[in-house]
Amino acid sequence: MQVFSTFENNAFTELAITTLEKKGIKKEQIFIVPLDNRQESPKLFDTLHRSDGTTFIDIGLALATAFSVIGASIGFKFAWGPIYWGLIGAFLGFLLGFIIRLFTEVILKKKKRKLKGKHSEVIVIVECEKRFAELVENILWAHYAIGVAKVISGAE
Repeated sequence: MQVFSTFENNAFTELAITTLEKKGIKKEQIFIVPLDNRQESPKLFDTLHRSDGTTFIDIGLALATAFSVIGASIGFKFAWGPIYWGLIGAFLGFLLGFIIRLFTEVILKKKKRKLKGKHSEVIVIVECEKRFAELVENILWAHYAIGVAKVISGAE
């Protein structure tokens, strides 16, 4: 049986490995893989194949609606009339909303995007007998593993 777990790269990873060795798991049965973390910042705009769930047009559409109503209302007093001023208001409202959303995503949420959640930096794979699987899993959870999974190999 194999037990997979992910850890942040800290002292708890070393303590978990040491505890496993003290409980009878040999060094040859423990495999540790460091992960390469993303160096580039995440893409700001979505593609056809990937979406992060944020949109840039939500505030723009709301402001376009509001500004078009205001533009059409005051357009009766101006030379071009309510239709043109409604369209101008919609365009300006959408543009203002898009700029507001772009500013919040690029400037304000940039720091939050980097700090959000824990990041796996190390994968620990432990090959053990089925009777030790529960013990290994408990040890890994006790040493602050981010995630743990058990896989039954074909030989057992």
